[in-house]
Amino acid sequence: MISFYNSLTKKKEQFEPISDRKVKMYTCGPTVYDFSHIGNFRTFLFEDLLKRVFIAFGYEVDHVMNITDVDDKTIKKSVIEKKELKDITSHYTEAFIKDIKSLRILEADTYPNATDHIDEMIEMIENLIKKGHAYQIDDGSVFFKIDTFSKYGALVNIEKSNISNDLEISDEYSADNANDFALWKSYKEEDGKTYWDSPWGRGRPGWHIECSAMSVKYLGSHFDIHCGGVDNKFPHHENELAQSCCALDSPFVNYWLHSEFLMVDGNKMSKSLNNFYVLSDLFDAGFEPEEFRYLVLSAHYRTRVNFSMKRKREAKSAIARISNTRERLIEINNESSKDYPEEFKKFNACLANDLDTPGALAIFFDWIRKINSLLDQNKLSTEDIARGNSFISFFDSIFAILPQKEIIPPEIVALAEKREQYRINRDWAGSDKIRSEIESRGWLIKDTVNGPKLLKK
Repeated sequence: MISFYNSLTKKKEQFEPISDRKVKMYTCGPTVYDFSHIGNFRTFLFEDLLKRVFIAFGYEVDHVMNITDVDDKTIKKSVIEKKELKDITSHYTEAFIKDIKSLRILEADTYPNATDHIDEMIEMIENLIKKGHAYQIDDGSVFFKIDTFSKYGALVNIEKSNISNDLEISDEYSADNANDFALWKSYKEEDGKTYWDSPWGRGRPGWHIECSAMSVKYLGSHFDIHCGGVDNKFPHHENELAQSCCALDSPFVNYWLHSEFLMVDGNKMSKSLNNFYVLSDLFDAGFEPEEFRYLVLSAHYRTRVNFSMKRKREAKSAIARISNTRERLIEINNESSKDYPEEFKKFNACLANDLDTPGALAIFFDWIRKINSLLDQNKLSTEDIARGNSFISFFDSIFAILPQKEIIPPEIVALAEKREQYRINRDWAGSDKIRSEIESRGWLIKDTVNGPKLLKK
């Protein structure tokens, strides 16, 4: 059984899906006014880990990640650059998809854009007004009335009377109550060409209603898991929870999971501290995507992870230890087994315990040390090696940090087979000639006890 720390109940709970062996999961995606930074990707990697664990444990996952393509930041960028909103957001959406692919993050089943779901947002707002949970002010803006939701503040344990003191983001509109938040924002000149017609006049949706409307459309009024970073917990997720429960008359979400911040050299990321990085900064500095994955996933998702450019060597060494062990095993026997070493159960138990990756990695590296010692002593049976191959494959289905096998072009395979025939016939000159040709095409050939092995240069 899998258990998680639920931000809503403030305790670790056994996961029980609404539908047997099926998980409906919503994760807050990027606001596409700029490139996502590595702190954002700490959250996206946590969500990828969660999804991979579910899949590995036999669950079917329906994953929705929204794209916030209209808000204060996207509008401001389009006005400053004098470009259409869609031109700005499409560019950064493409960059985001490219980034997640480079990090081997499994793509969501659905990526809804906020601008494609304005009708659903308006419908939800109308429902909230009808039920007495929202009201319109003179300029046409609509606000959610937090006093109508008795459980407001449950995610962060905040009293309604203290909300205005804890808000970090102002809605910049005059509500009847300073604690109320905007569902619909009336049009202002600084919004440029960005607006939609609504029953309350021209305007645009508030940030929080976007996620509520899109999650409900694709996952229903009651689903299993909602994820995000701790920075989303308040006010975004708190407001999302309140308006959704009131509009739907349902619990909305059973489990709320939040990942902690990524720090850089012990500090919060800040452009003023010159420690603000996007993925391309890391890659330009020589980081491999898998190395960043390892550093992030080696820390528990509910603890802060400290990133430093100096930690590249640590990640590279850890990945190399696993990769080298995999190569040693495969050279002897490249078969897999339906069975696993005894450490497999302990490894899975850690993952099932609120995604305890530090514990899982400790068990796995202990096994790596043991297996290399047995390899050195030639004490492993063919079946032992097959089980080891299966364990490493399973490990990488979760962590996705090992070098991916190159697809070898058919013509290179044909050359290798031809060279092997020369070697069988002891035609060393012909064999060397083909080796040179293979190398000129960007490949290396290594002779092993199991036959020739092709490696990308």
